[in-house]
Amino acid sequence: MRQVDVLIIGGGPAGLAAAIAAREAGVENLLILEREESLGGILKQCIHNGFGLQRFGEELTGPEYAQRYIDKAMELALPYQCDTMVLDVTPDRVVTAISPTEGLQQFQAKAIVLAMGCRERPRGALGIPGWRCSGIYSAGTAQRFVNLEGFLPGKEVVILGSGDIGLIMARRMTFEGCKVKACVELMPYSSGLKRNIVQCLDDYGIPLMLNHTVVDVAGRERLEGVTIAQVGENLKPIPGTEQYIPCDTLLLSVGLIPENELSTAAGVELSPATSGPVVDETLATNVPGIFAAGNVLHVHDLVDFVSEESARAGEQAARYALGQTADNGPAIPVENGFGVNGVVPQRVHAGKVDAPIRFMFRPRNVYKAVRICVDFDGQEVLRGKPHMIMAPGEMATLEVEPQLFADHPDVSKITVRLEVRQ
Repeated sequence: MRQVDVLIIGGGPAGLAAAIAAREAGVENLLILEREESLGGILKQCIHNGFGLQRFGEELTGPEYAQRYIDKAMELALPYQCDTMVLDVTPDRVVTAISPTEGLQQFQAKAIVLAMGCRERPRGALGIPGWRCSGIYSAGTAQRFVNLEGFLPGKEVVILGSGDIGLIMARRMTFEGCKVKACVELMPYSSGLKRNIVQCLDDYGIPLMLNHTVVDVAGRERLEGVTIAQVGENLKPIPGTEQYIPCDTLLLSVGLIPENELSTAAGVELSPATSGPVVDETLATNVPGIFAAGNVLHVHDLVDFVSEESARAGEQAARYALGQTADNGPAIPVENGFGVNGVVPQRVHAGKVDAPIRFMFRPRNVYKAVRICVDFDGQEVLRGKPHMIMAPGEMATLEVEPQLFADHPDVSKITVRLEVRQ
């Protein structure tokens, strides 16, 4: 059993930021465990630009952004172990892992940062009828094939779902000479960033078909085409609206799921809204000494926010491991008000807040002329700046200063809500 002060599970942007922050907070005995062959996570295959504007003030590609953190980790001589799969995490912070070179290992950690990221929702979760023919891929799998392995999945493409990876792959496949015939979205709005809709679909004349879905796939050995149909308010296909699109490739971009099997094994409470851990303002879970950050906590739209959040988790994990934290007392629940879905953090120790708290969530729908408000026990205490529009594809944030909590030490319920101007 190897003793470690801070153990970080995941060597992507979240894990690297957490490890760097933990070392800078004074922890010498730490370790990063990464299941892939090298550090960097999903960013290694995201060769498009648009990263780093918030964090570094310049536009970087995914590999460039990851390399900034890898270089810093090397500069600090942070220990890491790649090609290592974590098998189990217990509530008392015993981590079991396995690798080809080290075999079966166990670590006893004083603090753990969960930074496993997320995975794509597969075809099996969608209930699409038809044969299990080749030519149907998740958008991230196609991205890896094209950008890292040099394989082209197909020539005539339909994309189901308008998540950011799917939008980016629409452009990428077009660059490779493919014909992207449509991006089909079940909801009346896109689930991706507005800039990606413009730069990846509009600029290349690729239609975005809202309120549509795939109802059948044709082809037994290889995909030959898909049948799409319009859906009503109940999201059910409307008879008579079917249309057939010949294609040899269907890319699925239908949502991301936080990778929380290890969290569940450790006894971490998960939020039904985010599918990630329930955390307080320090990003601590309900299990003492276990912290969570990045896409394993809630799916972000910008990696810049992942890095910032994870650095805070690493710092707080370091403080816990070094014995610099005290009992914060009872936590106050943070509730989702009107128009708010999956607010993080879900708990706040109002009497112990010593730094600004950034509430993050996704709007439930598209709202115009809206602002974020915070209520304490049903009374409004903060009104954010007005926004022209908010949509589920973009994360909404509101930063609350510690003084507000100091002025209301007896608050028992916090509600984050949207106010739409009539």
